[in-house]
Amino acid sequence: MRTLTGTLVSATAVAGILVGSLAGASSSFAATEAATKPTAKSAASAEAVSPLAVDNHGLSTPEARNVQCWLMDNWGYPGPLNGQLGTESWKAIQRFLQADWGYPGPINGVPEFSTDRALLTFLTAEYGYPGPIDGVWGPGATVAFKRFAAWCAGAC
Repeated sequence: MRTLTGTLVSATAVAGILVGSLAGASSSFAATEAATKPTAKSAASAEAVSPLAVDNHGLSTPEARNVQCWLMDNWGYPGPLNGQLGTESWKAIQRFLQADWGYPGPINGVPEFSTDRALLTFLTAEYGYPGPIDGVWGPGATVAFKRFAAWCAGAC
């Protein structure tokens, strides 16, 4: 009798969990198409409040701060000097790369393939990156970027 009661209680609990999960799932899918489609206004406001992620490309916080000091002195980086290479840091890097190292893309603060390719071109010419210049960031690129960051320390 005790075994039958335990089994019945367990089965009832599992059934309750399943029913609750299905009820929540069905209500989450009950929204109309209009309610789930983002509007131009909601997309713009979401973009304005959600900055791009920080990407230090292998630099420590102090090393990235050195780069930010140099960017502030030379390429219009507005700050802060926090050692976090975010959107504004990458925009300044892209301005530098566009002016001197063949970066063809937009100044959007996104460190994507063409940003990395131009940065690798710079690091090859000036900081001993051994190649290849393929837009793929690897350990050799990080070592060369750290050399550049050490040179940038003079700007802080």
